[in-house]
Amino acid sequence: MLDAGQAAATVRSILADQRPDGAIPWFQGGHLDPWDHTEAAMALDVAGEHAAAEAAYRWLMRHQNPDGSWYSAYTDGAVTDRNRESNFCAYIAVGAWHHHLTTGDDAFLEELWPTVARAIGFVVGLQRADGSVSWRRDEDGNAPDEALLTGSSSVHHALRCALAIADYLEEPQPDWELAAGRLAHAISGHPELFLDKDRYSMDWYYPVLGTALRGAAAKERIDRDWDRFVVPGLGVRCVADRPWVTGGESAELALALWAVGESDRAVEILRAIQHLRHADGGYWTGYVFEDDAVWPEERTTWTAGALLLAVAALGGDEATTTVFGGDSLPPGLTVDCCS
Repeated sequence: MLDAGQAAATVRSILADQRPDGAIPWFQGGHLDPWDHTEAAMALDVAGEHAAAEAAYRWLMRHQNPDGSWYSAYTDGAVTDRNRESNFCAYIAVGAWHHHLTTGDDAFLEELWPTVARAIGFVVGLQRADGSVSWRRDEDGNAPDEALLTGSSSVHHALRCALAIADYLEEPQPDWELAAGRLAHAISGHPELFLDKDRYSMDWYYPVLGTALRGAAAKERIDRDWDRFVVPGLGVRCVADRPWVTGGESAELALALWAVGESDRAVEILRAIQHLRHADGGYWTGYVFEDDAVWPEERTTWTAGALLLAVAALGGDEATTTVFGGDSLPPGLTVDCCS
């Protein structure tokens, strides 16, 4: 898929967009959201760029709101979207655990811990009675009585990583264990609890990527909609009824495939999206195949980051396989219902 020189060029494409304060926007001059910022930081860690990754986590530490959240978008350091999305806020736990597994830096993990704990506290506060997680708290402080399957699946993954950190630091968090168990039950058995976003490929594979589904259930889910979303030789559609394949969704699907033992298909997907690669090592966000057109004309750090993480998992990088494989992450408390 990538030789060492190509991988290094992709890493450089992320570093070129990172701001001096550690922020990693989508692209130079674009906005930053906390989830994609963290995804790019994780890719820097797998490449050995630990100082740059640490700078990214320090940016999050400095910009965290008192309630544990982050805003949904920042441009050049200024807030441009004051909603606070649950999965955006939770994802620092995935990045923090991955960073520690990559570096072994106990002191930095302990420094990050209060930030992670506040973030997870904010997110757990958005869990609904049925176990799902409201997808945001708006500028007025209200939380819609709505949950997204993709977002809740990402939160589930983050809760398990947060519990791994808590276990390592000997900081028991029984409320997080219960929240993770209730959320896993909702994701795996109650699709009716979530807004209908079936058209989007992320809702297809995220219960697997977020570690809520494994084994036969995961493989059945992947096989069921493979032909709806996968365009042979090009990648994965973002939306089932649109002729648009996207690099980020394709790389994330590859990670999910690897996690359930489908490495051959993961490699197939990653090879397919190399048509999105630019000469500088970055990756275009997507391609409209009916028009033979790159769209949008943006090379996003999170697309490059997702691809590097998928390549790292397939290559056996220990930190990445631990975080995305899920076998060694605490599972949360088993629950019989979501009420």
